[in-house]
Amino acid sequence: MSVLPFSQELRERTRTSHSESEGADFMGDLMSGKGTVSDYVALVVQHYFIYEALEAATERMKNDPVALPFISDKLTRLPAIEEDLRFLIGDEWRDQISPLGTTVAYVDRIREVAAVWAGGFVAHHYTRYLGDLSGGQVIRTLMQRQFGFETNGVGFYLFGDIAEPRRFKDTYREQLDAVPWDEDERSRVIDEVRVAYQFNTDLFLDLSRAKAASVA
Repeated sequence: MSVLPFSQELRERTRTSHSESEGADFMGDLMSGKGTVSDYVALVVQHYFIYEALEAATERMKNDPVALPFISDKLTRLPAIEEDLRFLIGDEWRDQISPLGTTVAYVDRIREVAAVWAGGFVAHHYTRYLGDLSGGQVIRTLMQRQFGFETNGVGFYLFGDIAEPRRFKDTYREQLDAVPWDEDERSRVIDEVRVAYQFNTDLFLDLSRAKAASVA
């Protein structure tokens, strides 16, 4: 049996992967004021495809006893992303966006694991939503400060139905600790979280390359 609660083991064993994702140059520039509004819009566009896949998987997983405790309508992000894109691009935004290569692979992975494996679904769910409730709030504040946004454009990061994000995250971690996974399954879930972080790192690299190509 593991000595650590699973939520703590998960944080410890994915710490390096998480740091690498946060430290990607594209996000580093965006967070430090070197990025542009267009850079931010490019990120929101990719979020649209990722959350479209994740929230479709969430709908399918509502009858799974392992996944169900983690599912909450309070976390739903897709309608907010759609409103952000309408504000940032215009009413015809759907005709003007497309997924980058990494996003296509990321979406395929979410669909693949969520079709057959509750633990894999939870890994991707955890990586995205707890990140949104944590570092995502820093991103929101910086984007508001840099680009003059109020709520329009950053609705993705506004969880209006979660009054106490810290308590919500604590409850989520308690639910992780309560799942009766054996050591092998815990390791599989941790490995899938690492996969999710790698997709995020690769996405930032893709966004950097796309930006460079657009100005070449």
